[in-house]
Amino acid sequence: MNRNDDKTPNAPPTDASGKPVNVVERDLEDRDDDTKGVDEVITPSSTRVKEQDAEELQRKVDEIERKVADGN
Repeated sequence: MNRNDDKTPNAPPTDASGKPVNVVERDLEDRDDDTKGVDEVITPSSTRVKEQDAEELQRKVDEIERKVADGN
């Protein structure tokens, strides 16, 4: 038998004194603005978001081209 089998797999995390810790809440409080840029670079955005951005840019380009063609 493996020693890890004796542990409860879904036991809530506890701190050094044995009190339960809300890990999600703690992580949200610990977030730094220093890591925001790294998170954005590492976490890829969905293809749909990129498609929407491309569609928006194309609409703006089309609008500018119409204005130029009209002489405005």
